[in-house]
Formats: sequence, structure tokens, C-alpha cells
Amino acid sequence: MSPLLEINDLSVSFGHGEREIKAVSGATFTIDKGECVALVGESGSGKSVTALSVLQLLPYPQARHTSGSITYQGEELIGASPQRLHSIRGDRIAMIFQEPLSSLNPLHSIYKQISEVLYLHKAMSHKAARARVVELLELVGLGSAISRFDALPHEFSGGQQQRVMIAMALANDPDLLIADEPTTALDVTIQAKVLKLLNDLRKDLDMALLLITHDLGIVRSTAERVCVMNQGQIVEQGQTDDVFTNPQHAYTKHLLATQPSGAPQPADPGATTVMACDDLKVWFPIRRGILKRTVDHVKAVDGITINVTQGQTLGVVGESGSGKSTLARALLRLEHSDGTIFFSGQPIHDLSTRAMRPLRADMQIVFQDPFGSLSPRMSVAQIIEEGLLVHNMGGNAAARRTLIAETLKEVGLDASMMDRYPHEFSGGQRQRICIARAHILKPDFMVLDEPTSALDVSVQAQIIDLLRDMQKTYKISYLFISHDLRVVRAMAHNIVVMHQGKIVEHGPASQIIKNPQQPYTKALMAAAFDLKADDTGVVKE
Repeated sequence: MSPLLEINDLSVSFGHGEREIKAVSGATFTIDKGECVALVGESGSGKSVTALSVLQLLPYPQARHTSGSITYQGEELIGASPQRLHSIRGDRIAMIFQEPLSSLNPLHSIYKQISEVLYLHKAMSHKAARARVVELLELVGLGSAISRFDALPHEFSGGQQQRVMIAMALANDPDLLIADEPTTALDVTIQAKVLKLLNDLRKDLDMALLLITHDLGIVRSTAERVCVMNQGQIVEQGQTDDVFTNPQHAYTKHLLATQPSGAPQPADPGATTVMACDDLKVWFPIRRGILKRTVDHVKAVDGITINVTQGQTLGVVGESGSGKSTLARALLRLEHSDGTIFFSGQPIHDLSTRAMRPLRADMQIVFQDPFGSLSPRMSVAQIIEEGLLVHNMGGNAAARRTLIAETLKEVGLDASMMDRYPHEFSGGQRQRICIARAHILKPDFMVLDEPTSALDVSVQAQIIDLLRDMQKTYKISYLFISHDLRVVRAMAHNIVVMHQGKIVEHGPASQIIKNPQQPYTKALMAAAFDLKADDTGVVKE
């Protein structure tokens, strides 16, 4: 029986002549009906370019297929007519993209975006489409969003946005689902649910799955075969168990050996408090009716009390929508809140916007999506310099440029890169730029909101080492938000576990990870580390 999808000697180049970049060189692999094949490798290895080639979604004429063939059920896709590709995309072959907020239309409700695929390919009635959207949202664990059909993408958390994308991709029961980092933005418990969902659908619908990921744990538990890519070439492929237990290529061995490890430098128990809050609340009103009267509230943060001392990292973990990012924004006075907030001993909860401005240099944030938080119209030097200009720091233009060069070197980037633009960098390099933008102001307190979630494992380890070195040198206090508990274990001194806006458990990181007390925390740890409890309730890896 012929394979469902066959890629043979695929090569993709960007640009021409001396500026030509060979993104993919001679890639060859197949996917059978109902099979899961994983494509793994570091940022820039050519995984996404290969996947986008299947649906002919590369930007032409900048990108060219210099050689190769892609056939779906024996039909050649390279060079296929726009009409034929239109009938295949989103119907027989669907794709889940890596960055949900960039892929979802910010002006259209989630209902309109999911139902659009149904209207386009199935010509469904409004009633049938609505019923199918309800079914899809329940399928991906977003039953609570059914009452929010008219909500826009930005009104959902990162994990919820990703589940909306998955619902869109599954709408027409495709033969092949291409999932480009489908669980990057999801917390561990939802990751497990989504992967189980994809596997169940694959078996029930006999659907093939091309899984692109940097998470080798996901590959091991999900894929039947794996292709390892490096610098545009597939350097090794085979049955997943064979590749993981007996890797042949040096790059595969490097990938399998690299993951975030170690622990932060012990914090000073007598250090002063940098950031604290007491009974902090952020409630969003739910308004209904013609007069838009408030009928209830979404309690995103509900009575939180925390304390972060100098040189300490407080890890904040919990599922998507638990209030982690809202808590961080409230602490930085970027979100209206009730309760008290103290920064370096000074109450800041009642300060005006103008009064807060002098304090902004000492409290910085690194966002989850590095590409989305960097202006595409500004060079790296302009991006990093912006904070210095706002706060009148760094001296004259020449002095600022010297300071930018020194900061880039500190975060592991070459100073010669400062005049390039964000799109010219890999995901890991862009995250280093975001860290440099915050670090150049030498803040006392830094919020790190999922700073490694979009990065492959080896780059995660590099970023963690960088952040720990910065903390050791400058005594920075971190509020570290992440759904990846392995990364939190390598970074945090203390951990708070959030669920539905409340803290359900808090304490030293080692205690929370090895001996969780609450059922919710135990479920989180079990999903993250594949832990099992002994008779005393202590969990071990």
C-alpha cells in the first residue's frame, strides 16, 4: 500500500545567488495512514519549512523548491493549482501553527474562526455549524468557552488560544494533521490531555499525524517513527524506540543528552524583601444585557499573598487560565487590582501612572512570545536602547551604543548583531534580545513569563544558565512563570501553585516537587515528571 504522504529529496531555498539560504536539503520520509511521525530538531533546523512545504504555504517567490517531490495519496502537491490546494488545505490536510495569537485573527470571535472552516468546506447550515463548534470546543477541553462564543482571541490565555487552533484544525476530520509545536503554550496536564486527544482521534479517524516538536518526552510517548533534522537535513530516522535507545548520529545523541538541569544558587535567608503583595485581587466584570450590567466576575486573581526577597526566584505554576500572568501584571501595576503591593518596602498599589514611572526601570518583564514582543520595525540596538531613552539613562548616543554591546555580550550574543532586525534571529536568540532589553536597565525585580516555552531543549538549558548567572552576579529577584516544571525545578527557590486564581500550595521548590500535599499539585507533578507516590505520599521520579 502506498503511503498517505511521501516527501522525496525535498530541498528549499530562500533568496538567490550569494544571499541564498538552503533551509532544507534532500529531505526524504513518508507518513502512512493513521501513523504518527515526529520531526524533531533545534530552531532553524528546517522542521517548519518542511511542514509548510506540504501545504505550499511558503512565501513565494522568496522561497523556492529547488528539488524534490511531495505527493498526497499519489497526487503531486508541488506545482498544484491554487484551486486544488484550496480544496485540500483545512479539509484533507490541516495544520496547527506554533504561535496561536499570531495565527488567529484578532478582529474575529473564536466562533467565527472555527465555523469558517465548516462553511467553506462543508457548506454547513448555521445550526449545524454551531453544534459542531460546541462539539469541537468540548473535545479540546474548552467547554467553558462555549458561553464566550463572541470573545476575541486576546481574551483567552495562551493555552486556551492553542486549543482553539486545534479545534479549527480538527473541524473537518482531516486525513493528515500537521501539528507544529501544538503543546508549546500548554501546561503539563493540558499537554497530556491534548496529546491523548490527538492520539485518540488519530486512531478513531485513522488520521495521520506529522508532529513537529522540540520536546523529546512528547516524541517518546506519542510518535511511532521519528526524523531528526539538523541544518536542513534529516540526519537520522527510524522507529522511535530504536532512535531513543540506540542513537547513531552525534547530533541525535546531543539532543537526547541536553535538558535543563541543576539548581539555582542558594538564596540568602536574611535578604530584604523586593516585591510583596497581600490579599491581591484582580476581578474582571462579566456584563450582559442591553445595558451591559455587571452580573458576575471572573476572579483571575483572588486573594493572593506572596513575598520575593533579593536574589530569590519565586516559581509560579498552574494550568492555563489559573491567573499566573494576571498576577505578574498586577504586581507590575500593569493591571488594575485591589489589595496591597510593596516594592522595595514602598507601597505602590495607590501610586499614579506618573508616580510609577521612576520605578519602572527597577521592575522589568520578559514576555512569553519573543517575536510578538519585539517590534519588527526596530533594529536590535533600537529595541534595547528604548528603555535607556525613556528613563534618561546610559549617557550620550556613543555611550549607549557601548552599553548595548556589553549587554548583548552578557546575554550571549555578538555585538555585531545590534543593527539587525528581529526576523533575522532564531527563537532562542530573540529571547536573549528580550532579556537584554530588560537587563540593560539593571532592574531589582524581573518577571519572566514563560521565557523558555517556545524554545528547544538545548536552548532552554542555555537560557536557564544565563538567567542563573545574571541572578548570581546582580542579585536580581525573579518571578518565574512556567508550565514546564522541569524548568521551574532548575530555576526556583520557592514555588507557589495557582488554581482558579488562588494559591493552593506554596513552599520550597524541593518540597513542592518531591512531596506535594494537595491533590491538584500531585496531579501537576505526576504529569510533569511521571512520578509515582510511595506509601508515605512522597513522590519519586
